[in-house]
Amino acid sequence: MRHFLRRVSGSAVTLIQGFCMGAADVVPGVSGGTMAFVLRIYPRLMTALSRFDRALLGLLLRGRIGAAMGHVDSGFLLALAIGLFSAILFFTRVVPLPQLIRTDPEAVYGLFFGLVAGSVVLLFKELGRVGVRGFLWVALGIIAGYTVVTLVPMQTPETPLFVFLTGMVAISAMLVPGVSGSFVLLVLRKYSYIFEAVGEFRFAVLLPFAAGCGVGIMLFSRLISWCLRHYYRPTLLLVNGVLIGSLWLIWPFQQRNYAWLAGKSRLVSSQPFLPTQLDQTLLLSVALAAVGFVLVMGLNRLAAGTKTH
Repeated sequence: MRHFLRRVSGSAVTLIQGFCMGAADVVPGVSGGTMAFVLRIYPRLMTALSRFDRALLGLLLRGRIGAAMGHVDSGFLLALAIGLFSAILFFTRVVPLPQLIRTDPEAVYGLFFGLVAGSVVLLFKELGRVGVRGFLWVALGIIAGYTVVTLVPMQTPETPLFVFLTGMVAISAMLVPGVSGSFVLLVLRKYSYIFEAVGEFRFAVLLPFAAGCGVGIMLFSRLISWCLRHYYRPTLLLVNGVLIGSLWLIWPFQQRNYAWLAGKSRLVSSQPFLPTQLDQTLLLSVALAAVGFVLVMGLNRLAAGTKTH
């Protein structure tokens, strides 16, 4: 009975974590990978995704379904996927988060700024003392994160090969904490092209894009898993630097520029600024940033408690 309750508790926590990842995917500039890192499930997620391999295929061909499900940590992935897609539906159908981003961006980004800032603090606390070499890894991550989030959109072709490569890059970006897959699509000038193809069921575009996403997941998750196994501390320091660099994009107070893409107004660039007036918007943003900070601390403790019981 105790084992059953522990499994139910673990699944509930994973559902909540997936819900947070889905909410992050709705917000431009924030990725599901960021939230996975914030919620301390990033290594487990990368490991599970990297196990979609020949060993899994062999188990399936031999009819060993149970072993195959255990090989890819299917219980974890299923609960995470349910939570993630539930959040996407909730924040697009019930609570119009994309609309709130336009009408109250300081509040929405304030919450996510607090979440990411809290994760940075937690990781530094977990890693302990960071020496000169460690700070070099962090600095490299900051430069990489800042460079990615400040890229200027470019002109690109619409050939099947480039669409395939776009899928690889976009899904890999979604798996990197601090980098938004939708932002990468904007940079590659394929946001409207891909989403129009989805709405019109243009499989000549969707198939190479989906194939690129599949290859990107298999390759990039293996790379991240290998790095975490062999260079755990440098990898986490680098990723933490990327998170710090990405804070530039989700700073609540920005001059945001939008473009009309796929029939909707989409964020394409932004320029942070410091507020000079103490008003209701500033107070609400700061309050929600504090809520986000406390929330990630609480979820971190909840996740840690689930592992130890």
